[in-house]
Amino acid sequence: MGTKQTASPSGGQSAVKYQTPPRSSSPSKMKQSSPKPRNGKNKNVNALPPQKSVWIAYLCWLFGGVFGLHHLYLHRDRHAFVWWCTLGGYAGVGWLGEIFLIPEYVRDANEDPRFVKEFVAKLQAYPKPPYASRRFVGQVMVGHLFGQVVSMAIPQILVGGWDLSFLHWAIPLGVSLGVWLVGNIGREQGVWWHCLVAAYVTYPTRFLIYDETYSLLLTALVSALTFDGLSKQWRRTPPTRASAGSRTLKISAALLIYCAFWASFLYFNGTISDEEGGEVPIHEAIHNFLASAWWTDLKQALHDTYLYAQHHGWYETWKEVFESMDVDGERNSYKVLGVSATASQAEITAAYRRLSKEYHPDKVKDEALRAQAHQRFIDIQQAYSVLSKIKSSRRRKNKQYQEDSDAIVL
Repeated sequence: MGTKQTASPSGGQSAVKYQTPPRSSSPSKMKQSSPKPRNGKNKNVNALPPQKSVWIAYLCWLFGGVFGLHHLYLHRDRHAFVWWCTLGGYAGVGWLGEIFLIPEYVRDANEDPRFVKEFVAKLQAYPKPPYASRRFVGQVMVGHLFGQVVSMAIPQILVGGWDLSFLHWAIPLGVSLGVWLVGNIGREQGVWWHCLVAAYVTYPTRFLIYDETYSLLLTALVSALTFDGLSKQWRRTPPTRASAGSRTLKISAALLIYCAFWASFLYFNGTISDEEGGEVPIHEAIHNFLASAWWTDLKQALHDTYLYAQHHGWYETWKEVFESMDVDGERNSYKVLGVSATASQAEITAAYRRLSKEYHPDKVKDEALRAQAHQRFIDIQQAYSVLSKIKSSRRRKNKQYQEDSDAIVL
């Protein structure tokens, strides 16, 4: 069985089309037509794309498959976006089911002759793509998900004095986009407006079906059936290989829009529980937080830090911030032992011995106070251990402090 590739009139980079040869044709008579070079350049539009590795695809599937990393690697951007939105096909169910499909995806991306031969055989056997339960269920589920996300994102409160409940008419739009997106993955495609019309025709059933979950499911089901019956067809032209920048821009825009719907849901309709078990709307909680004294003090501290950095430099500012974190416990140790940062090692040892005797658990007769004394005794031991370990650096600091003090006196 031969495979005929013809270039479409557009002459694009991926304009090669797979056509089914006449059944009486022999492989020897098959010809591969090449388009005439444009602008005097010999550019072979039939050149194979950069080859992908099965092993790299499996590694991407294993470590980032739930976010569609392997599909991004194989230029299956729509599939990657669906996996990102559903966390690997609804909590990894679809991701796990792809373990045996990776080689076929790689052959598709590489336009492997074996894959092309099998694809042309499908074109001969079926005028349009046959029904596939996996894809159809995916269309219904993703369509239902997108419709549900749009529904949840609609504010249930007045926003600026406006009642935005009328935006529920955008729900069929989300449903049709989800159905169309899954239907256009891989070597199958279809137009969007069929799904859109079917979704809007079915959507008014929400006024007859009390449960919105079932009305959304029915809308997604009818939209998917319409796509499967009227719109679905083979993608005879290999997918266009867009540049990395163009792909990044499109995927980022899609992810930002999707996340914006979730952000709208959380801000306007989400709630959190307070200490008494009551529910507080998130937008009110954020407003109260921004008006709290803690946030005011934090803003002032950040402002003061910025002004300090403007005068002393960012390195010195970072040094001060790092020291204030007290990662080695030095400042806390001074506080526990009740000594100053310029105390000598002898003063620290004297304070340690005095406090150890005072808070030794054996000297506390009251059982109620013994546990507290024991913890205090442990803190004293740790503080002395910390300051003893860094006594060399402390000695240098104290010497520098002493020199600075003498210079000031003079």
